[in-house]
Amino acid sequence: MSLTTEVAGVVARMREADIAFADLGLADARQFYIDTLAKSGGEPVPMGQTVEHELTLDGRNLGARRYRPDGLAEGAAPTLVYFHGGGWVLGDLESHDRVCRQLARRAGCQLVAVDYRLAPEHCLPASSDDAIAAYGYLVEHAAEFDIDVHRLAVGGDSAGGHLSAVVALAARDAGWPLALQVLIYPATDLREAARSYPSKGRNANVPPLTAELMAWFGQRSVDANTDPLDWRVSPILADTLESTAPALVITAGADVLMDEGVLYAARLADDGVDVDHAHYPGVIHGFIEMQAWLAATSDLMDRIAAAVRAHLAITG
Repeated sequence: MSLTTEVAGVVARMREADIAFADLGLADARQFYIDTLAKSGGEPVPMGQTVEHELTLDGRNLGARRYRPDGLAEGAAPTLVYFHGGGWVLGDLESHDRVCRQLARRAGCQLVAVDYRLAPEHCLPASSDDAIAAYGYLVEHAAEFDIDVHRLAVGGDSAGGHLSAVVALAARDAGWPLALQVLIYPATDLREAARSYPSKGRNANVPPLTAELMAWFGQRSVDANTDPLDWRVSPILADTLESTAPALVITAGADVLMDEGVLYAARLADDGVDVDHAHYPGVIHGFIEMQAWLAATSDLMDRIAAAVRAHLAITG
């Protein structure tokens, strides 16, 4: 796969570092992920307000962080609910803090980042169930979070893109309001057969998400109780995607997940959903987290912000 000159430089540095998650214990891998994203994400942009929350769900509590950028009027606001990436094994509110701040500022909206249970302690579909329950909780308690329920979007990257697609399906079925789903290089197909997608072979050795790391995630995120045919695990297998929220689907050309993102965008369109598919050739997985390293990240942030502003009717 041909990489852009800038991306090739980043990939070269990753290969020179020669650090593999498979060589680390789980706790060290999680901390390494947080530390790496702190470097690649650049300086955190200031917010007018950040508020820590705890969502009390059935049998568990989930952390959440609410970002309100400078200039956002008090009271109910257009809101993007965001789920972090990390292969359902890594990541938390801290790992994607810089991403969330950038999106909130550029879109001029409130952003609520939601944590979820990680594997292997809680294998799929636990994270999907958390995402669905958390979104429903935010809708039902919108006043407590200054959320304008008529201007709500959901989004996330990688595993978070998977969770966002799942939430969009659940929102349709539950009748919850949702104006936009932002799926950033999402994982959409966890069947064994999905290993045969051409992008899985073509980009198998392109960091950060190599075939080796995909296998590492797979060994930890699923267990004997995980059904890969369940739409909460493989949303591309849902009976229909019809009547889900309009979508912005982001794919990267040098990404093992490219094909399933492309196919999901096509399936949305085939089922009558309004889809904007933004493809970045020569760019790698995880690039939304690389504000300090790649110019393409700013372009991506602006593309997402423009979609959020349009679908949530944000002016000014």
